[in-house]
Amino acid sequence: MPAISSLAAQPSNRVSGRSPLRIHLRANLGRIWVHVVLCAYAVIALFPIALILINSIKSREAIFDNPLAFPNPESFSLIGFEKVLQNTNFLLYFSNSLVVTLGSLLLIVLFGAMAGWALSEYKFLGNRLISLYLALGIMIPIRLGTVSILQLVVSLNLINTRTALILVYTAQGLPLAVMILSEFIRQIPKELKDAARCDGVGEFKIFFQIILPLIRPAIATVAVFTMIPVWNDLWFPLILAPSDQTNTVTLGVQQFIGQYVTDWNSVLASLSLAVIPILIMYVIFSRQLIRGLTSGAIK
Repeated sequence: MPAISSLAAQPSNRVSGRSPLRIHLRANLGRIWVHVVLCAYAVIALFPIALILINSIKSREAIFDNPLAFPNPESFSLIGFEKVLQNTNFLLYFSNSLVVTLGSLLLIVLFGAMAGWALSEYKFLGNRLISLYLALGIMIPIRLGTVSILQLVVSLNLINTRTALILVYTAQGLPLAVMILSEFIRQIPKELKDAARCDGVGEFKIFFQIILPLIRPAIATVAVFTMIPVWNDLWFPLILAPSDQTNTVTLGVQQFIGQYVTDWNSVLASLSLAVIPILIMYVIFSRQLIRGLTSGAIK
């Protein structure tokens, strides 16, 4: 009987025309196509950054003659970096951006994790309404409330301060952080938290010593997704902190762009210096970021 069944199965494979070799070849072609698409997207995403870095160390004439060419001994020039570091307060702008970004990240991660813990762990009246309210915060751009935010900042006497920017960016990043972190916290086994409670561990210790270490990939994901918009933002620094002492990097670069003349060496040099922290952070947290994205997709 087994021999008869195997003989009966062979014609069906021939009829279907799906040999193991063909199936394996089709799977390999699918993987190759995916890698081709991903490599093309990576080239498109990295091309502007590479163009900025290459032209930042070239003379003005070489930039306009052939912007895609690599620098050579004749076209190599660091005049842009010299202008930026000697003739401007770029280090002050850089420190302002660093303080605002790190302060915002700290508050977003801390309050986002606390809110995510509360919404996922405790069932109370209004739980769903708060989640819906946070979802609306993701869908509605915060820039629609610029006038109200400016009036509030002026009334609190926080105009031209880094505190105003930190508070605004914290409000901007909290909804997404709460949604991401709450989903990760729900995946933590309930038995682990109950065991800690049976041992007499308080809620604060459970949160800081058990929950936070377990959601580090999610925290890295939130940090990367939050840092880039905050670091690159020009809107709120221009409106809330336009003074020279509170300028951020993106706002400080604008002084090199004029109506009739633009100092491209200084612009490209300052942009290159501004890109470096983003690249360093991505290199440091790339593994955690990938783990966070894949962990959130698999339950």
